[in-house]
Amino acid sequence: MQLTWVLRLTLVFTLLVILMGAYTRLSDAGLGCPDWPGCYGHIKVPTQDHEIAHAQTIFPDHDIHPEKAWLEMIHRYIAGGLGLLVLFILVLCLKTPEAPKKLPLIIVLLILFQAALGMWTVTMKLMPIVVMSHLIGGFSLISLLLLLYLRTRPRRIFNSETHARNLAPLALVSLFVLVGQIMLGAWTSSNYAALACTSLPICEGNWVDNLAIAEAFSPFQGQHHSFEFGVLDYPARMTIHIAHRIGAVVTASLLLVLAYRLFVGAAGMRALSLLLVGLVILQVSLGISNVVMHLPLGIAVSHNGGAALLLLTLVAINYFLWRKA
Repeated sequence: MQLTWVLRLTLVFTLLVILMGAYTRLSDAGLGCPDWPGCYGHIKVPTQDHEIAHAQTIFPDHDIHPEKAWLEMIHRYIAGGLGLLVLFILVLCLKTPEAPKKLPLIIVLLILFQAALGMWTVTMKLMPIVVMSHLIGGFSLISLLLLLYLRTRPRRIFNSETHARNLAPLALVSLFVLVGQIMLGAWTSSNYAALACTSLPICEGNWVDNLAIAEAFSPFQGQHHSFEFGVLDYPARMTIHIAHRIGAVVTASLLLVLAYRLFVGAAGMRALSLLLVGLVILQVSLGISNVVMHLPLGIAVSHNGGAALLLLTLVAINYFLWRKA
């Protein structure tokens, strides 16, 4: 029982870290503190005159913005708390005979790697491939935590029906497609391409002739003093943005098909199928709102949260369909 409640708390905490990370990134506060793990050589944001003077001496090329620095440090404090919760979960699993052992150890290793990616995000000045990896690591962490939570719950058999079992391959394909779309979204965000197109349904102008696929999806973009606000030319950013939009159409269509098949073919999973439909509609609406309203902060952060909830729903669906009764 204690393990179950700690896992629930950790899932909520992980979602909070994902949302706070999105808020920090979208507020252009990713380099609010140019060093790691402290901030301008302090364990907190320098606010006193002598602290600011010392910080300016150490980092003469940086302008100190306390509000952005606090966003970055709060994100780090929350992430540190999440790390402690994950370690506590590992201890509980090791002490509980029937609890899984390998999965919590993998989660601990993942969060350690996430900490390294967080450091590299700062020290490599928001290099897109590092930022994207950090985002995907957060989504992977919350997915594994949900999987661990489901494995500690009493078993409820959803897959006894033949029709439900036959939907397992479709659910797995849907999960992989959604992961690919989340990666496209992370690449769009890390390259500051969210506003590369401001019209619907695709992009303004003769966009087909301006596609730059090789440049858009090159993982390494050369040496730069900083990658903040992006270094790619407009055609490359536009290509990334269009790829994300096309991916959204494909992903939403596939997930709606899966939801329909689950609703008519697996009576025990109708609640999950309806949840999936609702999240798809919400996520598409948030994506359109980001374009029409030019990326308002609240909606953009909610779009990240919607992606996380969609992923968790697909993980749960696959767990129930694939596990052996």
